[in-house]
Amino acid sequence: MNHLQGQSSPYLLQHADNPIDWYPWCPEAFALARAQDKPIFLSIGYSSCHWCHVMAQESFQDETIAALLNESFVSIKVDREERPDIDSIYMAVCQAFTGGGGWPTTVFLTPDQKPLFAGTYFPKEGRPGQLGLDQLLVAVRDAWAHDREGLLAPAEQVTALLQRTAPPPRRDSAGKDILSAALADWKASYDPKFGGFGPAPKFPMGHSLLALLSLYEKTQDQGALAMVEHTLEQLFRGGIFDHVGGGFSRYSTDRQFLVPHFEKMLYDNALLMLAYCKAYSLTKKELYREVALRVAAYVLKEMRLSAGGFAASQDADGPRGEGSFYVFHPQEVLRVLGPQAGEKFCQCYHITQQGNFHGASIPNLLGGELPPDRMSQSLAKLYAHRLTREQLSRDDKLLTSWNGLMIAAMAWLYRITGEGLYLQAAEGAWQCLEENNREGSLLLASSREGVKGAQGFLEDYANAAFGLLALHEATGQSGYLDQAKALCQTVFASFSDEDQGGFFLTAKDSEPLLIRPKEVADGALPSGNNMMAYVLQRLAQLTGEPAWQQAAEQQLHFLAPYAAQTPTAFPLYLWAKLTQQHPPAEITLVLEPGEQPPAHPWPFPLDAVVRILPHPTEGFGLVDGKTSYYVCENNSCRPGQVFPRG
Repeated sequence: MNHLQGQSSPYLLQHADNPIDWYPWCPEAFALARAQDKPIFLSIGYSSCHWCHVMAQESFQDETIAALLNESFVSIKVDREERPDIDSIYMAVCQAFTGGGGWPTTVFLTPDQKPLFAGTYFPKEGRPGQLGLDQLLVAVRDAWAHDREGLLAPAEQVTALLQRTAPPPRRDSAGKDILSAALADWKASYDPKFGGFGPAPKFPMGHSLLALLSLYEKTQDQGALAMVEHTLEQLFRGGIFDHVGGGFSRYSTDRQFLVPHFEKMLYDNALLMLAYCKAYSLTKKELYREVALRVAAYVLKEMRLSAGGFAASQDADGPRGEGSFYVFHPQEVLRVLGPQAGEKFCQCYHITQQGNFHGASIPNLLGGELPPDRMSQSLAKLYAHRLTREQLSRDDKLLTSWNGLMIAAMAWLYRITGEGLYLQAAEGAWQCLEENNREGSLLLASSREGVKGAQGFLEDYANAAFGLLALHEATGQSGYLDQAKALCQTVFASFSDEDQGGFFLTAKDSEPLLIRPKEVADGALPSGNNMMAYVLQRLAQLTGEPAWQQAAEQQLHFLAPYAAQTPTAFPLYLWAKLTQQHPPAEITLVLEPGEQPPAHPWPFPLDAVVRILPHPTEGFGLVDGKTSYYVCENNSCRPGQVFPRG
């Protein structure tokens, strides 16, 4: 038994019965390391991470490895989803040492948190070209005892590098047309055959698709739309989409989106739902609406918590190994569906004897025309059968940041479908966050089963505000808008970098770490700084208040030189910039006396700024005595039209 007993994180609890004397990140662990003059062994991961499971099974349950760690190190486990601040710092350390990064992240530290060495996954024993964890532990142990000066030299260099406040990029580079440069870069990395961008592994990057869709919407660049449409269709066709149960996996290991890394993350599904909703609103192609609905069905069925919020992730590995939950053999399909329906399903979804993944088949629709009949009854039968084969574990932490994204996605889905189920889900998730992840005016990063996590990070406030703005636009309720403004005011009070602009990842009264991290570029998730650019720009347009306009301009000005260097690494900034350069239409909706606002979907773009008047006023009257709307662009309003019903 170690010191992870009683922790709330499912990832930490997965290691609570290891023979290693793990500690969570806490002052006691560092005090012990100082008192015993031992280095720290830091392992960072998350519960649905496949390679984290592999390293746990190979090494962390091994008595020999445990003996080495317990004798010569103080061992600390960190859930990256609970502590993105620690993860941000030591991922940068890993990249400094190795040129790359990933999870699990393996770092050796001094008792004062300085990095000695870092890497990712290490096998228990060495392989050709790959150091074994057993060898590494012995090497660090011996160097700490006999050559500490040599071991500490790179630690001081990397620490100095991290602690040095780098000046922002030259602003003269920000004068170029960043939007054109971004589009050119996306076109250069676009895969015209299989969709997506860059080589394998391919990440879905829903926020990049949102930026490209906005670029098409504002500039009518058909190339931008074509790249997004092809990518969205290929994502749906491939095995990265779970055709039987719905939802998207984290990324594809191959170029064609066939074989995924099977864990499902809440944030990926939220960002992709937003992209499919936006694509549907612009093109009215039913496929995009269908995919968004199927993702939502998965999230509501398998990711919703009893309190109303959403779980963080679903594991990649079942009892029979990675991906075993998702694959089928033809005989199994025939047995469940019967010969006729089974043969048809196998042919449609490419379930073959030879298989496409370790002798079994990942259902997919790659190649040929999309079948109009998706065989929903067969899919439902296979889904029910699949649940009887094995169960996947779920990380049921309530993460504020990722729930903010899903709240926005559900609100957008309500707006394009008019189905109240999705609005109820979005509002219920926000209520869950208020009850569990909020203390007064402050947000918490996470909670689980009543146990509160760390105080909120920048991304928690930014993404929660994004979700609140989506709720305001879906309902017209000013309370959501007021709460979004309050969260942004807290960001300015607690996270601002007064010297160089932008915002730190951690609040000014957060636990002191090796450095105070500040993330600028977007990764698999939007960075807090880029999301704040979009949120502030949207607040400026929704409120018309000069203070928010000034705040948005300052944040865009701060990000511009960074984005000019690598434009496609800043899709949320680009989205905000497009919204600034091409302001959305302003819609004034005039209600009949005593009428409530009409139900969604409305015949307006998703980014339209809608103002609702409860009765006619000067300049905004009713047409034929009916609820009407006016479209205002470029300082002029078109005459009112009767709002369509049904």
